Amino acid sequence: MLDFSSWLDLPLIWGGLIVTAIFLYVFLDGFDLGVGILFPFAPSDVSRDRMMNSIAPFWDGNETWLVLGGGGLFAAFPVAYAIIMPAVYIPIILMLLGLIFRGVAFEFRFKASEKSRWIWDTCFHFGSLLAALMQGIILGNFVQGFKVTGRQFSGGPLDWANGFSLLTGVALIFGYALLGATWTVLKTDKKTQLWARLAARYVLMFVGFFICVISISMPLLDKRIYQLWFSTPNIYYLLPIPLVTTYCFYKINKHLNDESELRPFLYTVLLFFLAYIGLAVGMYPWVVPFEFTLWQAAAASTSQSILLIGTALFLPLVLVYTAFCFYTFRGKSSPESMY
Repeated sequence: MLDFSSWLDLPLIWGGLIVTAIFLYVFLDGFDLGVGILFPFAPSDVSRDRMMNSIAPFWDGNETWLVLGGGGLFAAFPVAYAIIMPAVYIPIILMLLGLIFRGVAFEFRFKASEKSRWIWDTCFHFGSLLAALMQGIILGNFVQGFKVTGRQFSGGPLDWANGFSLLTGVALIFGYALLGATWTVLKTDKKTQLWARLAARYVLMFVGFFICVISISMPLLDKRIYQLWFSTPNIYYLLPIPLVTTYCFYKINKHLNDESELRPFLYTVLLFFLAYIGLAVGMYPWVVPFEFTLWQAAAASTSQSILLIGTALFLPLVLVYTAFCFYTFRGKSSPESMY
């Protein structure tokens, strides 16, 4: 039987693939969710048309990475999937409803009359807002860990609605809004771009506040996280993360005030990446914090080996398609209907 476990650390590889897929989803779908969050505050209907056209070629393809992350967890770490899913069923359902409303809004808004367009604008905004909030709540619950008895979730159906998870939910809304604002700076010009620069500067202050609060809160949630970050020599190895994060805030603010269009977006992506690395470092090696490690929750090595072959074949095709899509639809967006 096919088994790569004798010369590959399959749980670690699959953990890396899932982490990568989730980050790509957060980055790629984050900016179009951010556009939806900022949508009703745009200065005019023309600006809203340009904002929606800027993400129309990408939004559905971006959600591919969410499927890969969830499907990979189910296939490669079934124990973790069986524990995490019951714990966050409600926020996951609400997130999917938000994403469905967004998709419906895309299909109908471009065909709607001016009198009824406000309905789909509202669906687009609140669908984006709901999806972002629920994703942040799921993240907050994952960081805190789950009540586990044996190999099953033993908490209540509303355990997910706690203070820390609501904090991370609101924080992710502002984070996505920053991604959406800097994306709008990149893809538009004139009045819409000026508004997006102002919005990004405003949102940046809230993102800085929430990063500080969450960075202080995480080591207090579990002693192991505190020891990982503040014991020697770890503190010296991990010090570049907060230092470079601070530098990103400076560069984003600087380039929002000059003529740069691409750099605010790139530094915002780097800011998300650093926050994600900090989270991954704090959670490693747990796939169900703080109950099961990657190796304890892993599927049979034969199953992971077979899945790895399929992933190795198709993942490069998805990456090539994504890159080709962004290359094809480069440049400024237009207010004309193109969907």
